[in-house]
Amino acid sequence: MTTAVVTGLGVAAPNGLGHERFWSATLRGESGIGPVRRFDASRYPSRLAGEVPGFDPDEHLPKRLIPQTDRMTQLALAAADWALTDAGVQPGTCDTEQMGVSTAGASGGLEFGQRELDNLWGKGPQHVSVYMSFAWFYAVNSGQISIRHAMRGPAGVFVGDQAGGLDAVAQARRNIRKGLRLVMSGGVDSSLCPYGWVSRMSGTQLSTRDDPNRAYLPFDVDAHGHVPGEGGAILVVEDADSARSRGARAYGEIAGYGASFDAAPRHGGQPGLRRAAEVALADAGLEPADIGVVFADGSGSTEQDGVEAATITAVFGAGAVPVTVPKTMTGRMNSGGAPVDLACALLALRDGVIPPTINVRTVDPAYEIDLVTGAPRRWKPKAALVLARGTGGFNSAMVLRAAG
Repeated sequence: MTTAVVTGLGVAAPNGLGHERFWSATLRGESGIGPVRRFDASRYPSRLAGEVPGFDPDEHLPKRLIPQTDRMTQLALAAADWALTDAGVQPGTCDTEQMGVSTAGASGGLEFGQRELDNLWGKGPQHVSVYMSFAWFYAVNSGQISIRHAMRGPAGVFVGDQAGGLDAVAQARRNIRKGLRLVMSGGVDSSLCPYGWVSRMSGTQLSTRDDPNRAYLPFDVDAHGHVPGEGGAILVVEDADSARSRGARAYGEIAGYGASFDAAPRHGGQPGLRRAAEVALADAGLEPADIGVVFADGSGSTEQDGVEAATITAVFGAGAVPVTVPKTMTGRMNSGGAPVDLACALLALRDGVIPPTINVRTVDPAYEIDLVTGAPRRWKPKAALVLARGTGGFNSAMVLRAAG
């Protein structure tokens, strides 16, 4: 069976632009979470976010693209450029029909949409940008990436909140197995505007604390919800033989994937995260003992953390595998969160080090998990499992292992 490998990484995160800067900051435990600066959040109960600092689209994109794109898409296009450069993909590397795009989207271009709605109601329809027709849409990242890089193969988008990022990469693997040579995949979201903020608050899971060091504490006895973030990661996924033939370096193989859905409790449904994890392991042909680290979803909700911890202990045993939540340094980035975890897992495989979960002081002993806190932990690279869950009951799991 055709093997799909990741050859390029492009990360735009609150604690680093570019995968190497992001990775260095993550290993140092540097957080990108702080008071919201993109709008006045003082009147809202939640006032912290993980914002991507220092990103000027004029420095990364053609000027013609800037007025027609939301910040979400600008970050996604820059990350795609970085990923292609990292993979060493030059124009003409592949036939345009043999390249596709598969991304995840959750919020769409809400900041762009809010601005144009303000123009509509405050100034009149003649002041609404013609680009409103697509800039707000959650599928726009796939479209803009495919147009910018002349990728004329299959393109699509997955909507599953945090879980959608893994679903998109799994679709990339499917398309590689169907004959494509290269797929751009991952997810980037940005909805740090009043419209997006109120939408996130409706889920009742946002932390209302003002101390960035105590606001987002997954698996902690003092957990109090999560902090939202913006950004994400775009990955270059290639056919392993094709990548090898052009001398490309592979960070790792997409070895296994599983997905499930939580049925409503009122209908007797049970959480489906364990099923997703076990399907991913079976798809990879691995046993639980073959997994060396779990990158957890880490919702920061006591109820959801309990479900995830129970899943990890049921699959691996109590305290049997290191667990980490590096998104404590970025906030939860909707569809961008899981692709960033994939990038972390691939870099952990490369460097033999597990990134830490910061700020967590006391792991709830009821969870019985070995959470990597405080500082990075050395490990002998094995396979890594990434877990992700989305609002509404989406569950996804992906196994990565060293290429070859």
